[in-house]
Amino acid sequence: MANSNLTNAKRVKNDEFYTQYGDIQKEIGAYLEYDPDVFRGKAVYCNCDDPFESNFFRYFVLNFNKLGLKQLVTTSYKPSPIANTQLSLFGDDKTLKKTKGRPKVTANKFIINEVRDIDGDGEFNLKDIAEQLKVNKHNEWTPLEGDGDFRSDECINLLKQSDIVVTNPPFSLFREYVKQLFEYDKKFVIIGSGNAITYKDIFPLIKESKMWLGNGFHAGNAFFSTPFAKEYGEGVYMPETGLVKFRNVCWFTNVDHGRRHQPLPLMTMEENLKYSKHKEIKGKKAYEKYDNYDAIEIPFTDSIPSDYDGVMGVPLSFLDKYSPEQFEIVGGTANGQVPKESKIGNFKVYNNPIASGRKIFQRVLIKHKKK
Repeated sequence: MANSNLTNAKRVKNDEFYTQYGDIQKEIGAYLEYDPDVFRGKAVYCNCDDPFESNFFRYFVLNFNKLGLKQLVTTSYKPSPIANTQLSLFGDDKTLKKTKGRPKVTANKFIINEVRDIDGDGEFNLKDIAEQLKVNKHNEWTPLEGDGDFRSDECINLLKQSDIVVTNPPFSLFREYVKQLFEYDKKFVIIGSGNAITYKDIFPLIKESKMWLGNGFHAGNAFFSTPFAKEYGEGVYMPETGLVKFRNVCWFTNVDHGRRHQPLPLMTMEENLKYSKHKEIKGKKAYEKYDNYDAIEIPFTDSIPSDYDGVMGVPLSFLDKYSPEQFEIVGGTANGQVPKESKIGNFKVYNNPIASGRKIFQRVLIKHKKK
């Protein structure tokens, strides 16, 4: 249900999903635990996020000094549905010409260079930022010339000036968004559909350790707010919170974190065949082999044998536990049944292997790293 709704969201280009503050805090915390100075002296860019609604803006501006940021830039893609209701907090934009009636609504840009307790109440919060923006003191709130599309010249110029991009980009433009990040050699922590792992222009980046999965959502569940929440129906829309729930959503990054280097605890092949909790393996005489490729089928990540030296086909969920010090990614399977090898890009893709006459789901092909 969740996967089909996420696919439908992509199909209709419904990309207005707002990330929860706690999820951002948990994810960024994993990188800070591994390297407390990972953001120090850096310019963070949160594009595709409306400053008026973005929890990315809220997190980084409230933790600006703690993280040691040099600058925070947040841009919106299109006019916020609540933009004009927030003028009482953020103040009238001095750069906008006075018009009769309702003020002009535009895509906006916030540039934060300094945060401090400006009203002298002994604490720092968003009201302090609002006061600083009202007087344009060391910070800037201005409308963008265009609609804030990440491919526009003005947004690319902001990207060039940034060090780390942290955002929830449009699901429907994920390939193009990632391509741009690599084109400008940027560090990033972004959210995307788990299906992106299988894209022919994304998987090679994972295989070559140029990109990997982040720390992840709690229990694999991602909750988002969206103006279209009720349209997702029972099982995805959570009426008690007003949020929508998806399971097939991941953090993608090229910023290191500790969980990525934790080896997966494994049993030997003999131990798995004898003690595995999975009926597909326990009690068998041997692991299944593919009919059309020299590898064994591993239906569960926790069933990877520690003492097998050949190629193994493992579920896509393995990438959530993947440690580059423990395993080498050989390639992946593609949809289709033609039992022949083909080349796509700079890595080999094999059509779905057949094990004992039955078609296997998409697999990542791995080997143990030689010690």
